Amino acid sequence: MIIIVTSEKNRFVKELYNETLKSIQAVIPLEAEIGKAEVLTESLTIPFGVVIEVTGDVKGTLVLKANDGLFGSIGEAMFGMPLEGEMLHSFSGELGNMIAGSMSTGIYEKGLETDITSPLVTSDGNKVLNNFHQAIQVELTYETIGKMEIALLIHP
Repeated sequence: MIIIVTSEKNRFVKELYNETLKSIQAVIPLEAEIGKAEVLTESLTIPFGVVIEVTGDVKGTLVLKANDGLFGSIGEAMFGMPLEGEMLHSFSGELGNMIAGSMSTGIYEKGLETDITSPLVTSDGNKVLNNFHQAIQVELTYETIGKMEIALLIHP
């Protein structure tokens, strides 16, 4: 019985990961080189990023992590104007919301149940996440603007 539960959970995690990458590619109008997924074994520090909780068949956290300049460049690519201050903060949360919402829709179409919380934008450099059972992290490189790390933290 445990093997079935574990393999089913692994399938959910794989689907969440794949749908997250598809969502990023659909939402962000820039070409990214996708690095190799790695297992994250230490706590995750977020200098600037977006944190969204995922509930349903798998409980976890989706994290978009980069410097504020990268989020600003993505906003400029999407809207044609530079974003700073409150506009950048608001845009970053909405970007995370669009990606997580698209991921949640894609997962639902595969027969899995998920829901997402409102995004939390963290910009003070002190946000540390360490309460997870397993985690996958991948780095996306946008040639002209920099790197973003995507982490999917799975809770027990």
